[in-house]
Amino acid sequence: MADTAPQLSGDDLVRALALIAEADSVELKLTIPDSERRSAVKALDLDPLDAQIRQVFFLDTPDLDLDRQGVVVRARRVQGRGDDTVVKLRPVVPSELPDELRRSPAMVVEVDAMPGGFVCSGSLKGSLSEPAVKRAVAGGHPLRKLFSKAQRRFYADHAPDGLGIDDLTVLGPITVMKLKFEPASLGRRLVAELWMYPDGSRILELSTKCSTTEPFQVAAETRAFLAGRGVDLGGEQQTKTRTALELFARELGGA
Repeated sequence: MADTAPQLSGDDLVRALALIAEADSVELKLTIPDSERRSAVKALDLDPLDAQIRQVFFLDTPDLDLDRQGVVVRARRVQGRGDDTVVKLRPVVPSELPDELRRSPAMVVEVDAMPGGFVCSGSLKGSLSEPAVKRAVAGGHPLRKLFSKAQRRFYADHAPDGLGIDDLTVLGPITVMKLKFEPASLGRRLVAELWMYPDGSRILELSTKCSTTEPFQVAAETRAFLAGRGVDLGGEQQTKTRTALELFARELGGA
């Protein structure tokens, strides 16, 4: 098994440390090449019957105008749990977020780290008391009603002028299988997500969350565990959201 993952430069490491110090948490991520997916599933003894099914929709324009502004808008249906939404801004500098927003329990500031890269995002989350995403994406319910007032304000502060939530195009759905597991030899929970895109492509992502005081220790321990199971650590890294947005933009003849 080759491990050719790119490494952060010294300057990048300094920037990452500064962001981590101000964030709420760190999520360490690794995507597995599709050619290695089956062997990774077998090596980690993942049982698909333990997975939770999710249906993910992104909202943007065909030209990905929100994406260009660093704004991600997502609505999601989750098996056995109900519907939820998020308005995300990335990259962000945590200290530049308004104090009121930073203190909100619905706001999560997290550094996502992958081999050779990282990004800090601010996600304002919302849960729906009743299922509404399926009807809204079908045109039977205003899209803006899926989001809280705070989410709509956050969106308006960062979206292009004049582009309302109801003006956005539904990009999706994407079927996702999410499985949480805790290997005894590692002693911490890992998450496997298999994103199945409408064009037949797939991304398998492994991740684990940790506090801002331990990312390097957790990264080293997790990499050692995965390498010991024969999981490929050197594949080209992909991001789930970027892959989705670019796929749907191509289908719509946009960006």
